[in-house]
Amino acid sequence: MRDLSLGFAAGVMLSASFFSLIIPALDAAGGRYEDGMIPAAIVSVAILVGIGAVALLNEVLPHEHFESGPEGPASISLRRVWLFVLAITIHNFPEGLAVGVGFGSEGLSGGVPLVIGIGLQNMPEGLAVAVALMGEGYRRYQAWGIAAVTGLVECIGGLLGAGITTLSSLLLPWGLAFAAGAMLYVISHEIIPETHRNGHQKKATAGLSIGLVVMLFLDVWLG
Repeated sequence: MRDLSLGFAAGVMLSASFFSLIIPALDAAGGRYEDGMIPAAIVSVAILVGIGAVALLNEVLPHEHFESGPEGPASISLRRVWLFVLAITIHNFPEGLAVGVGFGSEGLSGGVPLVIGIGLQNMPEGLAVAVALMGEGYRRYQAWGIAAVTGLVECIGGLLGAGITTLSSLLLPWGLAFAAGAMLYVISHEIIPETHRNGHQKKATAGLSIGLVVMLFLDVWLG
């Protein structure tokens, strides 16, 4: 069940990376710089910076993989699941920023659709965080609390976006693409290898496929 659920989380994150983050980042950059090389360059660089940032955290923070054991400095025991939680948190901040920009620039007409869409896509993400934590021995109320905190960071992003709409519109493509890169690193380096170590790769792949199409359906339906 853990590998199936983490596969589902990977699918949600993979779909969200492209449909909720990279494509909107290209659109946001294109709206400011028009079509051409600059929007693609901004998003490409931001993705690589996001990948590099989480790769650096992977090297400097002591952590523990579900199956392969500890990595990084051995002075503190930090479970690998926290890199997953961190990636979700990084993902949520620019989403909150986008909601704030929507309300700040266009009022209810611009903000409400974003609230509904992002709120719905946060449900499988929160479930994935809680399931992953429970699979590592956390109690239900602890898993729920941590999952809720990863979502509450969107409130901070929303307030920031609404308060400095002009500045946030400039930073938005960078933040969206950075979050996408961070998630892509976690998907490739952390989640998929871990879900394939126990011979459950068929279930993990099924979970990934379901998570990907669920997230795709929500994004297109609420687009």
